[in-house]
Amino acid sequence: MTTTVPSHLATAPEDPRELVGAVARAAVREARHLQALIGSATAAATTARGDVRTAYENLREQMVRRELADIPVERLRDVTGGRLRLGVLSRYGYRSVLDLLQAGPAGLTAIPGVGPTTATQAIGAARQIAAAVRDGIRVRIDLDPGNQASTALLGALRRYGEVARLHSPVQQAIEQLAGELAQSLPEAATATSRLRMFFAGRRKRQAALEALQRVRRTVAAAREGGVVESVTNILRAHSATTEPGVLWEEFAERAAEYYGLLGEIVDLGLDAHAAEGFLPEEIVAAVNQQQLDDTYRRVSLRGYQAFGARFALVQRRVILGDEMGLGKTIQAIAAMAHLRALGHTHFLVVCPASVLVNWMREIDQRSLLRSYRLHGPERDANLRRWLRSGDVAVTTFDTLRNLGIPQNLDIGLLVVDEAHYVKNPYAQRTRTLARWTERLERVLFLTGTPMENRLEEFRNLVRHLQPRLAANLDGYQSLAGPRAFRKAVAPAYLRRNQEDVLTELPDLIKVDEWVEFAGKDREAYYAAVAAGNFMAMRRAAFETGEPTQSAKLQRLREILTEAAANGRKVVVFSFFRTVLDIVRAALDQPCVGPLTGSVPAGERQRMVDQFSRADGHAVLLSQIQAGGVGLNIQAASVVVLCEPQVKPTLEHQAIARVHRLGQVRGVQVHRLLVADSVDQRMLEILEQKTQLFNEYARHSDLAAATPDAIDISEVELARKVVEQEQERLAMGAIARQRSSTG
Repeated sequence: MTTTVPSHLATAPEDPRELVGAVARAAVREARHLQALIGSATAAATTARGDVRTAYENLREQMVRRELADIPVERLRDVTGGRLRLGVLSRYGYRSVLDLLQAGPAGLTAIPGVGPTTATQAIGAARQIAAAVRDGIRVRIDLDPGNQASTALLGALRRYGEVARLHSPVQQAIEQLAGELAQSLPEAATATSRLRMFFAGRRKRQAALEALQRVRRTVAAAREGGVVESVTNILRAHSATTEPGVLWEEFAERAAEYYGLLGEIVDLGLDAHAAEGFLPEEIVAAVNQQQLDDTYRRVSLRGYQAFGARFALVQRRVILGDEMGLGKTIQAIAAMAHLRALGHTHFLVVCPASVLVNWMREIDQRSLLRSYRLHGPERDANLRRWLRSGDVAVTTFDTLRNLGIPQNLDIGLLVVDEAHYVKNPYAQRTRTLARWTERLERVLFLTGTPMENRLEEFRNLVRHLQPRLAANLDGYQSLAGPRAFRKAVAPAYLRRNQEDVLTELPDLIKVDEWVEFAGKDREAYYAAVAAGNFMAMRRAAFETGEPTQSAKLQRLREILTEAAANGRKVVVFSFFRTVLDIVRAALDQPCVGPLTGSVPAGERQRMVDQFSRADGHAVLLSQIQAGGVGLNIQAASVVVLCEPQVKPTLEHQAIARVHRLGQVRGVQVHRLLVADSVDQRMLEILEQKTQLFNEYARHSDLAAATPDAIDISEVELARKVVEQEQERLAMGAIARQRSSTG
């Protein structure tokens, strides 16, 4: 916003003598009032940040005190080497480190038998423990409306967010205004008095009149340009208060935004190297120098998210492989918003149909960019609108090849979500996408599982973006170990993990719920093994549909009963539609779903919205392939996995739909498993695969001695499991027969 002078003020003729006295006093009074408003608005922006920092420190200190209250006095022996006499302290009611700190040296010396030396040593040791706790604690806002310190922090963050939203667009304008008024007002003040003007020299009188004219034009321009209104709104926002209930309701829905604002002001204790994906220093330096324009963005970014967006801008053709829940979508939107501010007008997002609706929602809510759905019956009409007006077109892999997009259209950024869909170089969708990536300057692939089963699949993704780099990956780097490979792929690949960059994520508690076959479920399982039917073996535990005859179904009902008693929402995942149908029929409560692969994308989102809006406890049934990709289900805090999955990444993705950025509740994951069954065999075989995935993919390290080192196909896994179970049951039958005839 500028302070250009309205033409009627700049050219209106005036007799300078008419400005002296009352007119000048009114103009100067208004200018000083504006000057005071500007000063207050600038101070409000600074104070709002300070209020957040103060509230944060108060909550942090509360957390420190709570932890110190749980540390017994006996722990001082660890610090002092056992020299202190601590028994007398306990006898007089000093049981925790916090008790000692509150008493201080004076309080301890009042205890019989405790002298100044002992008191000083005890307090010194307690302070050392307190310092260690304070340095190591990570502040997290738990969903506890009764916590006044947390409520105060939320209130401060909300005020800061509103003040920053209003102040940022006009900051440059009000700074310019403040400078102009500071320069002109002292001279203009002379014109407020006819007596002073009479005794002033001709040159000073002329300077005073010119300064007064500048002041009047500046004030008028500020009023006409909306700066005065903006400054007033800033002050109103800074003084506003919000009811605690509203604060907590907003936080439950938009925790990620609150934490994003907090991260702008305080150090949330992130590992800088982890947030930067352990990239080489030269790339980190280049990324950190890249500016990120937020003109077209509506949401604050976490530090690691801003780094990811800048990485995409600097490196131009890259894979963003952040773990599920870290906000890959918003990083892509931030990159598009930056390029839009630079003058690029058209952007294209290609994604699976299941996440198309989610993409359009995110673009519309998180940015000022418009989204156009190039899929379905409105495709052609929306294509024409997008070509004419610009911003972001969202389409699917299958629709992309049939779009009539002009070859010469300048697309500022092509974003490919779930990019592992194009890992097969011979698939039609891959060939279609390749024609696009070959001609565009900027391409961003998004995928939380860039390698899935085979390292060659990752190389195929890199070939779309940086063919020379992909060619080099076939050489010695893939044999040199994780660190060498990380350095080799750095120009095209960035990955961060939840535990590295989301310090505020609540606890994730995983429980393997091992059960034994109850009766008829065992008969169904034995029949499936005898038939060599791997899929039937995996479904057998639910086949009877009767809780009394199905141990898994009975345990599931118990978990849901407990969740209902605690008002928790639950997502039940299964690979099989038939299992979800059985579960739905066996439950004595209404459920949302099942959400399956055959449900249209828009209907999937409607189901999630219905589930999220439910008051208190609710249950969502979902096939893991459908609900585990592209949907945010963070209203849930309990996840039940009906069976282990062939691909560990399917489980990781499903859990990450709940335990993700913005989650404010502790998340429980219950995996239903039958001992001595297909479940146990699968876990044993997949254990090594999961360990290798963690070692390589989770830290951007995708090296192994051979590509086959971490490859277990579904066919191979099924064959191994069936063979092992047939052999085990046969041996068991032989043993029982021998026992009966012995």
